[in-house]
Amino acid sequence: MAIALVKEYLKAYGKDQDVIELEESSATVELAAKALGIEGARIAKTLSFMGSDGALVVVCAGDCKIDNHKYKETFGVKAKMLKAEEVETYTNHSIGGVCPFALPKDTKIYLDESMKRFDYVYPACGSSNSAIKLSLEELASMVPYMKWVDVCKGWE
Repeated sequence: MAIALVKEYLKAYGKDQDVIELEESSATVELAAKALGIEGARIAKTLSFMGSDGALVVVCAGDCKIDNHKYKETFGVKAKMLKAEEVETYTNHSIGGVCPFALPKDTKIYLDESMKRFDYVYPACGSSNSAIKLSLEELASMVPYMKWVDVCKGWE
């Protein structure tokens, strides 16, 4: 189960006990925000794509969308989301629980600038009913991200 994998991953940072397991689904930004009682923008959604040299994920604020022009300028290819049947292979997580924790080593992680306006965000934790509250500094220190990128729109 992916949540167990994430908890094991978070244990190295002393955060495994901070995982919030919800009674209701948090599989979408709207559901997660409602379940956590927060604004949807603070949900750190993890979007998965196929890049030119393998899979990548972009962690961004819940109120934004990928800007295709910015994405292509940044990654050199058109934004192509992973197919539903590929998501678990490239992220270790099922749709609704994809997060930046415990990903396969060859899946690249990017953090989007859209999150920088918040002091804390809530990424999922490997299941469709989990989350964790983290400061941006904690998030950045806990994932082996490649760099901060600006590939989203609708949040400015």
